[in-house]
Amino acid sequence: MNLEKVESLVRELLSEIGEDPSREGLINTPGRVAQALGYLTSGYKTDLETLINGARFSQQTSSMIVIKDIEVYSLCEHHMLPFFGYCHIGYLPRGKVFGVSKLARLVDMFARRLQLQERLTDQISSALMDAIDADGAGVIIDAEHLCMMMRGVEKKASRLVTSSLLGSFRSSPTTRQEFLSLTIGNK
Repeated sequence: MNLEKVESLVRELLSEIGEDPSREGLINTPGRVAQALGYLTSGYKTDLETLINGARFSQQTSSMIVIKDIEVYSLCEHHMLPFFGYCHIGYLPRGKVFGVSKLARLVDMFARRLQLQERLTDQISSALMDAIDADGAGVIIDAEHLCMMMRGVEKKASRLVTSSLLGSFRSSPTTRQEFLSLTIGNK
């Protein structure tokens, strides 16, 4: 990302909305916004294989693996306003497991892009399934969207819940129910 160009565009935007970009409180704002956008969209520069970095481990287990309440922060692609909440991930391994911190990093990789929550949920579950050839995977994201809260319909208590169930999480009612009871059933 060209930080200087983004700074210039932010200065222009400030002028267009009726602000004076040279006033004391705004002098450094274009640089801060450019830096923030660089960080908030850093997922575009992250590669899945580099992120995983060999953290796949052989493990013979038939137990479901679940990590709950991974904080997720992203920007909606329609308004570039934040949405935030929690992501719950589960999978049934088939001889390989992930290093647990890699699951949180996987969430961040896709969340640090302009997103739709629905797509974000699907991207995480698909990447998990493909990366370790899991028997099944499930992802649930429960998030609040500032584009719904601050503007438009202004529904401050609204939350969007999305799920993506693949493999045995979709085909087996028992597996699906176990995942749901371990994640959203125990809140």
